Amino acid sequence: MTAQFVRDRITQLRLQKGVSEYKMSYDLGHSRGYINNISSGKALPSLTELFAICEYFDITVIEFFGNADNPQLLRKTIDGLDVLSQEDLELIKQIINRLSK
Repeated sequence: MTAQFVRDRITQLRLQKGVSEYKMSYDLGHSRGYINNISSGKALPSLTELFAICEYFDITVIEFFGNADNPQLLRKTIDGLDVLSQEDLELIKQIINRLSK
């Protein structure tokens, strides 16, 4: 992981949420340029602020650093698997295997 990954990931998640840098900065309780400073490479969030950013996007830190383009969708999908029968889970696994080829 690099600092650029953190910057790019925040930008990706922000765009998916459809909020501006200014609005996100304001929502997090910072000056209007806070997120712009992160995105432009002038700063990085502290660990405490990274937790707040993850909470803002309703994701875990693990999901932040994961490789999923849409961690919320992935989490909802995984949560949906909990209610399936063993037989249905096997079918889903076969579909995943086939699509991955």
